[in-house]
Amino acid sequence: MLHLRVTRMRRTVLIGLAGALAVSLSACAESQRDSGGGQDGGTLVFGATGAPSNFDPFYASDGETFRVTRQLYENLVGIKPGTAELEPELATEWESTPDGKTWTFTLKEGVKFHDGTDFNADAVCKNFERMYNQTGAGATAALSYYWIENFGGFADGKNPSLYKSCTAENPTTVKLELTRFTAGFPTMLSQDSFAMQSPAAMDKYKANDVKAQGDSFVFSEYARSHPTGTGPFKFVSYDEANGTIELQRNDDYHGEKAKLSKLIFRVIEDETARKQALEAGDIDGYDFPAPADWDALKSSGNNLMIRDPFNILYLGITQKNNPALKDLRVRQALAYAIDRQSLVTSVMPEKAEVAKQFYPSTVDGYADDVQEYPYDPDKAKQLLRQAGHENLTVELWWPSQVTRPYMPNPQAIFGAIKEDLEQAGIKVKPISKPWAGGYLDQVEVADAQLFLLGWTGDYNSPDNFIGTFFGTTENQFWTSGSPWGDELAKAIDEADATVDDAEREAKYQEINRKLMSEYLPAIPLSHSPPAIVVSPEVQGLVPSPLTKEEFAPVSMSSSE
Repeated sequence: MLHLRVTRMRRTVLIGLAGALAVSLSACAESQRDSGGGQDGGTLVFGATGAPSNFDPFYASDGETFRVTRQLYENLVGIKPGTAELEPELATEWESTPDGKTWTFTLKEGVKFHDGTDFNADAVCKNFERMYNQTGAGATAALSYYWIENFGGFADGKNPSLYKSCTAENPTTVKLELTRFTAGFPTMLSQDSFAMQSPAAMDKYKANDVKAQGDSFVFSEYARSHPTGTGPFKFVSYDEANGTIELQRNDDYHGEKAKLSKLIFRVIEDETARKQALEAGDIDGYDFPAPADWDALKSSGNNLMIRDPFNILYLGITQKNNPALKDLRVRQALAYAIDRQSLVTSVMPEKAEVAKQFYPSTVDGYADDVQEYPYDPDKAKQLLRQAGHENLTVELWWPSQVTRPYMPNPQAIFGAIKEDLEQAGIKVKPISKPWAGGYLDQVEVADAQLFLLGWTGDYNSPDNFIGTFFGTTENQFWTSGSPWGDELAKAIDEADATVDDAEREAKYQEINRKLMSEYLPAIPLSHSPPAIVVSPEVQGLVPSPLTKEEFAPVSMSSSE
């Protein structure tokens, strides 16, 4: 990941982005691409949007790194393919004490890391102790983002930590102790950063030897060349010059073996170039095709798979730099002024949905009775008059040089919203900056008045959505200047710490009601289903609503 200054909200929009390397498509030689068919399942070449930051998932927070490491590593718990549901992975079962602070995991037997060392309870504890005992550059949010977001502090005691201890009770039983209950545990362990890695390989290749160098980092030999997990693929090489990562099937895998003999990721920065590479047969698939290309891709015989939406696009509202935006009536007027149904129908891709609150209805705590804001420009004008701001002028920020799963065409989305606001008598001052060239930086320091931003869920938890947005008093750029930011953050933290399921559900529902009626710190716009496209020769790929596809079940069938 090249965006190295990560904060809680920066991470919202960084997933899936990394600095990209230039690629020569001609380097895709036929010798790298088995003809397919047969017992091997052939070789699949997948077009990646950017280069991985490194191959140690603990030190990563971007989707292109995780797309690779997910094939190499496994977690204690996993996500059922095609869903956001928790399922066993390296742990076959687990249970907790009534207070939710002590968790006992039973581990799968006969599992080995790629270097031949045993996966067992000792290995689990060594992984957690390694994560907990980070120091120096490794203990920064730029590298240990997911640990800090989910577990908090480290062993140095500077900040409270959710993690307390790990005990190997026997080779197949491990006990994890937490300092408090959280509704996100153990599901949070399904995140890629918490994958189990070989303690022997991490020691041998000095995994923790990471150093800051200017605005970037120098990673260890382990993270660059020797990633060692228990997964269905093994690492072969990374050719940075050609932007090519090669993996091979792990023939000693403990479960069903991968069908592919090789899996290659080829970095192709430009979206049009990825489309052309697929059409030319140089790659076998790529992620996040532009919605405008969907019909053409399908008509060419490709398999375009539309994921279920598990994200949110919203119009953020910063109250600090425009006093009018501190008035709830003005924020409500903005909500009434936007024709979200028309936005979804005319601008967003097929199967997009209008968002009524800050996460999808499939997430716990969704409230069916929140205040809604149907399109009503007359109501918007009325509220502005009541607030004394009938001549309101706002800055509307939108990012260039980017496409996100929840925001496939920022300029078109901006244009639709601008037109709606102007229909309600609101003067709009457009401001556009490159996504990684000022937009994110200025949004997070509360320079933007109205801005487009969003989030793709990491796992199925309300705290993963509204907790990320509002559950901390740090970096609350949209509540900057508001009298209720701390109150909202406290309510979210209390809901997450509630042990009783029904009571916790009720608390989250009440938070969602207040978010839409009393606070309205932003305006939920849409849930947009991102697509993934593969050639007709690719068989067995299951699209994930979390964009966490696994390639082990995939094979290549000859089209000849």
